[in-house]
Amino acid sequence: MVPLAIAFLVTALLYASVGFGGGSTYTALLALAEVDYRVLPLLSLACNLVVVAGSTVRFARARVTPWGRALLLTAIAAPAAFLGGLTPIAEQGFVALLGTSLLFTALTMMLPVAKRPEGEGERGRVARYAPFAALPLGYISGLVGIGGGIFLAPLLHLVRWDSARAIAATASLFILVNSLFGLAGQVLKGGEGRFAAAVDLGLPLLVAVAIGGQIGSLLALRYLPQRWIRWGTGALTAFVGGRLLLNL
Repeated sequence: MVPLAIAFLVTALLYASVGFGGGSTYTALLALAEVDYRVLPLLSLACNLVVVAGSTVRFARARVTPWGRALLLTAIAAPAAFLGGLTPIAEQGFVALLGTSLLFTALTMMLPVAKRPEGEGERGRVARYAPFAALPLGYISGLVGIGGGIFLAPLLHLVRWDSARAIAATASLFILVNSLFGLAGQVLKGGEGRFAAAVDLGLPLLVAVAIGGQIGSLLALRYLPQRWIRWGTGALTAFVGGRLLLNL
């Protein structure tokens, strides 16, 4: 349990630095530890909530969250995340969907992205259509048990939706709400037995991600350059996605 908790702490630190919760990597680590895959979403989403709650508060205090547009995205995605959490999925399909999604996400994160010019009217032309992607992203997030920011952030970068800091803040809020709704769906689907199993295993992991998340969100706001944020996230998600698919 100690090595797993350390791995969760490091994961939370890295993901929180880019506004993510780390649910995808928590899922991979738990799978490698041979935890029942039906319990994985419960643990991952709970850890997400702990990490992004702190990140969301820090981003809000730094006044980098574009609240109007961020709340629109989350309001569209949240009901879909709940439905995704309720949807049954077999183990092989779960791992294949998660691994493929992470590899695609890593690719988009590593593509060159033009800097957003100053001024509200100069953001990418297709950025206004970003809310249409929130519904399927929310459903996939609830289905595989992650928060969805790992899917949303690359899309927002590609369409030059806003600055890297604003996108990180939006992803953090998106993950917070989706994780809450997705967790509710997963609990209803799994029943009391799986929830109790998740609670028994999860306390040390929750403490670890709480510490790592606070450190990571502080680094994002004060120290890490925007390019490091994108490339670091892309490399991490590529590793996790490839590892999951190789284990099929």
